[in-house]
Amino acid sequence: MTVIRRATSLRPGQIKHLIRVASVTGRMPERDVLLLWITHTTGIRVTELARVEIADVLYPSGAVRPEVYLSSSITKGCRARNVYLTHPKCLEALECWLEVRLRRRWGYTGANEYRGMRPSSKLVMTHKGEAFELAFKHRMLDAGPEVYRACDSLQQAISRLYRQAGKQGSSHSGRRSLAAKVLAATGDVETVQMILGHACLDHSKPYLSVDQAVIRRAFELAL
Repeated sequence: MTVIRRATSLRPGQIKHLIRVASVTGRMPERDVLLLWITHTTGIRVTELARVEIADVLYPSGAVRPEVYLSSSITKGCRARNVYLTHPKCLEALECWLEVRLRRRWGYTGANEYRGMRPSSKLVMTHKGEAFELAFKHRMLDAGPEVYRACDSLQQAISRLYRQAGKQGSSHSGRRSLAAKVLAATGDVETVQMILGHACLDHSKPYLSVDQAVIRRAFELAL
């Protein structure tokens, strides 16, 4: 029997520990902290994040877009959706990372728009100031073979952050943790489905985990 390994969902205290460790280790702590906050507060997939550009997150004026449109050309399953840059800690991490980019002149044009950065440059970069590479991969689905693109290098970078903090986790842990929070707050699986960008509810269910305290409370209310 095949055992399906699912990404670990983290509690708020575990996420804080993860981010504290990332902020003092590694070659690019500002970028690493952003990677953790943005994956835990928006539900964006790692390959989608690797393809997001400066113009997707900034207005020409340089202000941060609270609503980021992910076009069908970069999303899994070619389903466009929005993610939201509204969490204060995520916004703080974004500002710190953009400051690093400007100091290192990565994607710098000196123009008045987009804070002087090239609008088509990727938001997150390697420690060399380059875009994370995407590879073409193949998989077999019920409907037949499918070719898709994946960013293994960024996925490995995020997984390394979990290992440094002594946590079991992956690039999907942020999505799973966010899904659990949204479900606990709203009780609405369809909202979780929209945030994660899934075509049907069955795809969202593996991401959902309910804390034991929530289950006990449900029994208390029901009985």
